[in-house]
Amino acid sequence: MAEKKDSILTRIVRIFLSSQLSVMLIIISLALGAFSIYITPKEEEPQIVVPMADIYVEAPGASPAEIEKLVAAPLEKMLWEIDGVEYVYSMSTREKAVVTVRFFVGEDRENSLVKLHNKIQMNQDRVPPIVTSWLIKPIEIDDVPILNFTLYSDRYSDHELERVGEELIARLSRLEDISRSSIFGGRKREIRVELDPLRMKGFGISIQDIEQALQGADASTQAGYFNKNNTRITITSSSFLSSVDEVKALAITARGSKPVYLEDVGTIIDGPVEADSYTRISFSNFYKKAHDIQSDKPVSFPCVTLAFSKKKGTNAVKVAQFLLNEVEKLKNTIIPHGMYIEVTRNYGKTAQTKVNELLKSLGFAIVSVVILLALTLGWREAAVVALAVPISFSLALFMNYLFGYTINRVTLFALILSLGLVVDDPITNVDNIQRHIKKKFFKPFEATLYAVQEVLPPVIMSTIAIIICFAPLAFITGMMGPYMAPMAINVPLTVTFSTVCALTIVPWVSYKLLKNVKDKTADKKESKQYLTKFYKGLLAPFLNKQYMRILLFIMIIVLLIGSCSLAVFRLVPLKLLPFDNKNEFQIVIDMPEGTSLEYTDRVVREFENYLASVNEVTSFVSFTGISSPMDFNGMVRHYFIRKGSHLADIQVNLAHKSDRQQQSHTILLRIRKDLEKIAKENNAQVQLVEVPPGPPVLSTLVAEIYGSYDKTYEELLQGAEHVKAVMEAEPNVADVKIMTEKNSRRMNIIVDREKAALHGIDPKTILDALKSAVGGITPASIHLDPERNPLWIKVILPRDKRSDMISISHIPIRSSMGKMIPLAELVRVVELKTTLNRLSMLLEK
Repeated sequence: MAEKKDSILTRIVRIFLSSQLSVMLIIISLALGAFSIYITPKEEEPQIVVPMADIYVEAPGASPAEIEKLVAAPLEKMLWEIDGVEYVYSMSTREKAVVTVRFFVGEDRENSLVKLHNKIQMNQDRVPPIVTSWLIKPIEIDDVPILNFTLYSDRYSDHELERVGEELIARLSRLEDISRSSIFGGRKREIRVELDPLRMKGFGISIQDIEQALQGADASTQAGYFNKNNTRITITSSSFLSSVDEVKALAITARGSKPVYLEDVGTIIDGPVEADSYTRISFSNFYKKAHDIQSDKPVSFPCVTLAFSKKKGTNAVKVAQFLLNEVEKLKNTIIPHGMYIEVTRNYGKTAQTKVNELLKSLGFAIVSVVILLALTLGWREAAVVALAVPISFSLALFMNYLFGYTINRVTLFALILSLGLVVDDPITNVDNIQRHIKKKFFKPFEATLYAVQEVLPPVIMSTIAIIICFAPLAFITGMMGPYMAPMAINVPLTVTFSTVCALTIVPWVSYKLLKNVKDKTADKKESKQYLTKFYKGLLAPFLNKQYMRILLFIMIIVLLIGSCSLAVFRLVPLKLLPFDNKNEFQIVIDMPEGTSLEYTDRVVREFENYLASVNEVTSFVSFTGISSPMDFNGMVRHYFIRKGSHLADIQVNLAHKSDRQQQSHTILLRIRKDLEKIAKENNAQVQLVEVPPGPPVLSTLVAEIYGSYDKTYEELLQGAEHVKAVMEAEPNVADVKIMTEKNSRRMNIIVDREKAALHGIDPKTILDALKSAVGGITPASIHLDPERNPLWIKVILPRDKRSDMISISHIPIRSSMGKMIPLAELVRVVELKTTLNRLSMLLEK
């Protein structure tokens, strides 16, 4: 053989063949892989750096139109001036506005929030007088709770459950790596003073008198100190209210020589707050069968749900397991006997499950390749490839860790996708090596080197081709960019390390295993030729006959066109990512604006009755009047700010995917018509929400309605109704909703300024009294050592006395002459139907 200069790659192969570097590389690679699996944070969703924040603005008394013109619109324009902002959109409702600002993907989160705060602070002189406060709340992926567990009982009330939940939150939130903890549902403790308007009028006491008395009693001070006998003595005074009895005995004023106490003009109640939401956990019929419960009704219990979020960069698996271990320690101490815990979300467990599935898939791939190669090439050749696959994955996982990526479902999807690619280069090399060694044209060492060099160009080119195919994923813009980044990195990395193995470890191991293998007998050689004969018989007609080649080409073109037409004619769905077979989904229920909490809850129970009969459902938690814990989807859709008597969420848990035949998406398609039927019968809107396979978005399809400056808001809504009708007529489109509230009933109290002036009462005094009586005020709190949260004293009318305008009109208000004037003499009532919110959005830059 003529002497020629070796290439760089050939010299690398020679070095590894003639040394023990391959042994070191094998040990180091497998060790790094084990280290990476252990140390790399595991979580359900990939980290998406999209700085986003909500700005909540309060403007008491302002109408939605006034909020939009004076608050939301100027704030939108001001935020639009910040560098790096991609979207600004707002929702204006009565007395408040929520403005959401979203920066471009990849913008530094801390810098973006600093720019946002600076912009608002430097423009405080432009804040209109009606604005009383504003609050900036950043939102990020780690705000999504990784662990939810529901505390329920058939013995204790929702108030008692909430008290235990508060204690659990206080203890568990101190644990390491917990960034946020919240409690959903239940009723807090409060001291409620339910006023009697007639007794107040009889004693000549107004709501302002009661408010001032409570505020005056809620006082404490450190007056100073003095020195005596060489000792410094501090003088303090703690005049806080410290018991319900002290609240009852609080003197409001004096009538003659006899004081009037707070209990003389109202009823003082120490108990849970009035219900403004209902939360229940229910179990399916399978639960009843398992526990031998004979009942036609769903098994439901009052409950509270505790949600915990992890810190950025921490391992969701460890955090979730540590929390559950701590909860187990608190059973029968903080958690009394008769209270039970159901884990309704555990993203740590699902993340660990996906890692285990990857390892199983890797093991299955290795076993499959080993068996196939053992049957076709031999067990030694199969062992070489079996060693190369885990080494490629080990190095890829280590680089994944160095790049700062976590092990999440996109990372695992990329690695599983690479399973079929990492075996190509090792198989090519080991097959050619064994062929040349068996030919015995060269010594085993030179034969190995020559075999690797012979297939080096196709091995390198195949790797480059794969990298080029996946490289465009790194240039995807928007939120999909960082979401797909793990795939753009991991697939090229895995095949690159597979090529490295093919040039270093595979030649060395092949040389060691095959150099002393004797040639097989002629009979065995003959028995191994069946694949060659079959391939020749299949290929020969196309090589020898031109018309056969033409027919093959035509068939390929026809099949290509046919496969493309499947998507064109919607015979198969066309999408970037497949649905993830999750064990949960969400039902979002919207009743007409103005629907009472009790009626909404009755409708929710109808949905619960149906869900209890679905075979794959295990449990479900309903949240009526409040939002459910935030999930990956609701982070962008802002489901977490949903609150109102006409709103409800149901979080549904399915059996594990190994225990059911259908995927979660198929189950939702199956039950959709039944759920929509229930919604239609109750005049409700319902949305079935799955955790998206990609990054969270407002919806699959969003239409933004714009008009010229002379168009009114009502005209824009008419345009939105038309677009909605067009979308609903389109096949395969569901859950079409306009993001605005419809008209609702409202009683508008108009102050008669002339009468008020004659009595020496200003309108603000009247409106403050009205707000205190109907909405309630909390002028003071009781200071008790065991309480985890402030124990507020709430002053309000009883529910039966604030449920109609006749009762409300009896509220007494003191005139300048000291007389008690009923509200009815100072105001008039007008019934209105008005839209409660307005939505506006600015286009992306």
